[in-house]
Amino acid sequence: MYVLTVDQRGSTSDVDRVPELISALQSLTPARFERSVGDELQGVVEQPDEVVDIALHALRSGYWYVGIGIGVVQLVPGGSPREGSGSGFVAARKAVELAKSAAGQVPLSVVAGTIGRGKEIPPQAKEGAMAGANAQAVLRLIGRLVQQRTQAQWRVVDSLRALQAGDGKHGSQKHVAHQLGITEQSVSRAVLRSGWQEEWAARPAAAMLLDYAQSRIVATQTAPTQTAATQTAQPQSDPPQTARPRNEGDM
Repeated sequence: MYVLTVDQRGSTSDVDRVPELISALQSLTPARFERSVGDELQGVVEQPDEVVDIALHALRSGYWYVGIGIGVVQLVPGGSPREGSGSGFVAARKAVELAKSAAGQVPLSVVAGTIGRGKEIPPQAKEGAMAGANAQAVLRLIGRLVQQRTQAQWRVVDSLRALQAGDGKHGSQKHVAHQLGITEQSVSRAVLRSGWQEEWAARPAAAMLLDYAQSRIVATQTAPTQTAATQTAQPQSDPPQTARPRNEGDM
């Protein structure tokens, strides 16, 4: 599971946008998002591709800092994210704070919760942290494309996406041109300049990196518990048997 903590940018001089974002996320994920504190919302998401959808949707408007935490999550089924615990929540808190301090960069951070410090960190945890950093790099690159699009480009992109044609084939572009009342050449230019095809080619890479990071981190943090349980379940060795005295018939 992944914990997302999303905090509104410039909330002191802006309207409260939390209810609007919570409503919008309902079309992207079945995960439950709630206001956690102030102008911040939080949710626990199971699928990495949904994490990518949520993060890029939040970045599109420019109103949000996005923190993605990877780690163990303890959450009652159907329970509120505010009642959850585990390293994933700690990582998400650190991630959103790092996103706030990413001056001049896309305001998104991915943090993988790890156990130990320096040389004490298990190899699997180091692999997870590296995969998380790589996922962050890919998401920031895609996020830059998303944030730089013009309204005209978004009209074309949203129309193409509504057709469920992720590759933007010629037939789809012709349909969108007719729908929007513009030329097919204008649609083609909008697709090229918006980086839409590059975005959709890179989304699976970001999801794959998130998935790998999560598998490494969770395996590291649950391994000690599993080992202890296995050792507890093992039967004790039989007590040593006393040697049987030999009879004369054994000679």
